[in-house]
Amino acid sequence: MYYFIGIKGSGMASLATILFDLGYEVAGSDIDKYIFIEEDLRKRGIPIYSFDKNNIKDGYEVIIGNAFDESNEEVKEALSNPNVKTHTYYDFLGHLMDQYISIGIAGTHGKTTTTGMAYHLFKEFDKTSVLIGDGTGHAVEDSKYFIAETCEYQDHFLHYYPTYAIINNIEMDHVDYFKSMEQYEKSFEQYANQVKDTVIIWGDDPHLPHLHYQKRVLKFGTGENNDVIAKNIINNDHGLSFDVYIHKDLFGHFALPFYGMHMLYDSLAVITLGYLENMSAEYIQERLSTFDGVKRRYTVKTVGNNIYVDDYAHHPTAIRYVIEATRSRYPHKKIVAIFQPDRFSRGLRFAKEFAEAMDLADYPFFVHFPENAKKEPGIDIDIYDIAKYNPRAQVIHEDEAAVKLLSQYDNVVYLFMSSKDIYKLEDQVIAYKQSQ
Repeated sequence: MYYFIGIKGSGMASLATILFDLGYEVAGSDIDKYIFIEEDLRKRGIPIYSFDKNNIKDGYEVIIGNAFDESNEEVKEALSNPNVKTHTYYDFLGHLMDQYISIGIAGTHGKTTTTGMAYHLFKEFDKTSVLIGDGTGHAVEDSKYFIAETCEYQDHFLHYYPTYAIINNIEMDHVDYFKSMEQYEKSFEQYANQVKDTVIIWGDDPHLPHLHYQKRVLKFGTGENNDVIAKNIINNDHGLSFDVYIHKDLFGHFALPFYGMHMLYDSLAVITLGYLENMSAEYIQERLSTFDGVKRRYTVKTVGNNIYVDDYAHHPTAIRYVIEATRSRYPHKKIVAIFQPDRFSRGLRFAKEFAEAMDLADYPFFVHFPENAKKEPGIDIDIYDIAKYNPRAQVIHEDEAAVKLLSQYDNVVYLFMSSKDIYKLEDQVIAYKQSQ
């Protein structure tokens, strides 16, 4: 029995479903609150318990989520029982990846989408298993490839030694752990140099090309100094169209149903990966043209003449990407942007940047920090400390008054952005408008 403490965590849920798909008995525990990530667990019939030290039995292999320590009764019980084998999430995943041609997807932005896109490309090419940071995991026995989203937070990705790695970009983040851009870059540099074969990087990034690489590097982007270059780019309400040149030779033409330049770069990274595994441009075009995204990354609902978008964006740059992509996709609609920050440290570090990014919307709204936002020593900030930098912005709670206020708009695109459960407010707005 594999038992997961914190099974509703995004990576933990993915890993649990992978082991279940491989034929192992799996169960786990977590808080009782519903989290969208648990849906795939329940579809497979994987039991989810409340925390109780009596859940831990002799002979179990226990995988401990990153957020849990011995203050949790199950962790304490597992670590003290000599008949229980324990693993951290990242150590277990690292050992699992070593059994395959493994592909690690890293970078500040775009990891989840790029991981999902790479899996969509590879799963019809050869047997492929995947771990995505939206709680999705799929495994096939005798897989040749294993694709995993690898996060830099607290240097967790330094436990992995993938065959290939994509690093989409780097921009200062996780400021509760990383204290300087230099420290942040050093972590990515070490990760890149743990790769066994080739590192694929965004060559137009202001930081990535200047790291010291000891492995083969392929650079993608739009600049002429890259190995993989997108040219003749069209970015409009029909999607993206571009030609790809690899080592100055035309590789192929791509027309994809994606919006925004950030999706161009994610696509280029995956195209480069396919090229390394000898996929044809025609095959890559065929597969990518049917990729419809991942959970909570630009998830679109159309209700009446309004568009509702749920996105995980929780960094100023990600908010910019989402709003700019929306302008491309829906050029004739006004944008109502609703953002809830997740961490006090991130809110403090990027207060002005959040306000400036939200100013790209026609109607910007900031939602108060969630009640379960982790308190961090020495940080005293509330939502008004961010909103004050944007005189057009309004501040709202997650309540009935906010639902009524947001519902006054019509024929618009609503963007609900947060790593927290902002999608619940979206559902309330939809329900209220339908009831009127």
